[in-house]
Amino acid sequence: MRVIFCLFDSLTVKSLSCYGGGNIPTPNFDRLAARGVTFNNHFVGSLPCMPARRDLHTGRLNFMHSSWGPLEPFDNSFPDILGKNAIYTHMITDHGHYFEDGGATYHNRYSSYDFIRGQENDPWKAMVQAPVERFREKYGSMHYPMESGRIDDPNRGRIQHLINRELGLQTKEKRPMPRCFSSAFEFLDTNRDEDDWFLQVECFDPHEPFEAPEEFKEAFKTGWNGDLLNWPFYEKSTNSAEEIAEIRANYAALVSMCDHYFGKLLDYMDAHKMWDDTALVFSTDHGFLLAEHDWWGKNLQPYYREISHIPLIIHHPEFAAKAGTRIDALTQTYDLMPTMLAMFGLTAPAEVTGQSVLGLISGEDHAHRDYCIFGMFGGPIGVTDGRYDYYIYPDDLYATGLHEYTLMPTHIVSRMTIEELKTAELTRQFSFTKGAPVMKIDALKDSRRVPGANNRVIENLGTKLFDTQTDPGQNTPIRDPEIEARLQAGMINLLQAHECPAEIYHRMGLKTA
Repeated sequence: MRVIFCLFDSLTVKSLSCYGGGNIPTPNFDRLAARGVTFNNHFVGSLPCMPARRDLHTGRLNFMHSSWGPLEPFDNSFPDILGKNAIYTHMITDHGHYFEDGGATYHNRYSSYDFIRGQENDPWKAMVQAPVERFREKYGSMHYPMESGRIDDPNRGRIQHLINRELGLQTKEKRPMPRCFSSAFEFLDTNRDEDDWFLQVECFDPHEPFEAPEEFKEAFKTGWNGDLLNWPFYEKSTNSAEEIAEIRANYAALVSMCDHYFGKLLDYMDAHKMWDDTALVFSTDHGFLLAEHDWWGKNLQPYYREISHIPLIIHHPEFAAKAGTRIDALTQTYDLMPTMLAMFGLTAPAEVTGQSVLGLISGEDHAHRDYCIFGMFGGPIGVTDGRYDYYIYPDDLYATGLHEYTLMPTHIVSRMTIEELKTAELTRQFSFTKGAPVMKIDALKDSRRVPGANNRVIENLGTKLFDTQTDPGQNTPIRDPEIEARLQAGMINLLQAHECPAEIYHRMGLKTA
């Protein structure tokens, strides 16, 4: 068996024509949908980037235990399991979070990996003093504010991207996405005739900054001639209609670029007749709000469908007769781990709570799950039954009593502080740690965890229920005690299955039996 897993970041369902999107032509994603099986109701689990990847590796939700961090020493990891069963695994990625303090144990679970440098604010090209005045004049200040340009500048991350852009990303071919696919074709040229391998091609695009060569932007030009607008801050939108249109156009151009290079992978599989013996899995980690609901981003607001509903398309050579079909069952990110193992005939470990979706494709599984829950550490918790989406907020998002449970005390790009670590005590209350104790650490309000890093504050918008059948845009919340009680019960059952800490139930006002 051979498997290619193509993972993009922040790719929205509504940007794909095979999911009903009409504003961005995506002929190559459509090509896969025509050849594979499309999952209509695929949802996120833990949010955002690295929590989603921990779900992906381990096959279980983690957002109720910790915020953002590496794989834990006790965690299962599907590429590690594949490797221990003589399956060669290789990851190609330009996703810099894998190589920061908060994600440093994922890439080593693969037999080999290729890190493509230069994406987003990757500390790649070195410049002690950035040319601040020239950058201001060239790029504008709305999305690229800057003060001194030195290492202690609060906007150094965006300045670093401009440095990378000028010193290393001058041509289309030097951009990270083309280099990711070039590396993938190198792997395939060397190994396509071998058996028993897994290839993960992971592109940070279309995550912001929304930056694509002119040939992809041409079809989406808005006439804008002001500041470069390709990296919206995660906040309420106060932009003009013209500014919103330009930001969305830059996102559309980047999605078009993703589709183009994904098409090159499909062309390669066509040319080398790989469809008969190679599976291809395509998905993303989460979506993104492009001023829908008057928000930019993904971290500070309810997990509207633009964030939580994500694409999943699978071609499996054993189910070629299912080409072009669609599945309505509820599935989630953490189902992909047991699915990858099942493709190689392996059984998932006992700690895995996700379920392989191969039974849905074959028709053997008709009752995959009744509910999906999803969330972010410290934020609201979402639940859906496919029709009704329910986002539950606590009375006080920043009340004390919340803890992180971890042996890897890090945040997104830093280690936990001494002040946080002074609160640590050991606990053995979870079976998924395989008998190992973990540190129980107070979730201090001023710590650098996502989503509150950099002084960003989650706005408590209050518990909301939406009927996505009658209100697909989720514009008008409703109240229905019977539906809310049913969704709460479904949420509680899934929280219990994941050994949710007791303080979460109290915090969210959920009553257990």
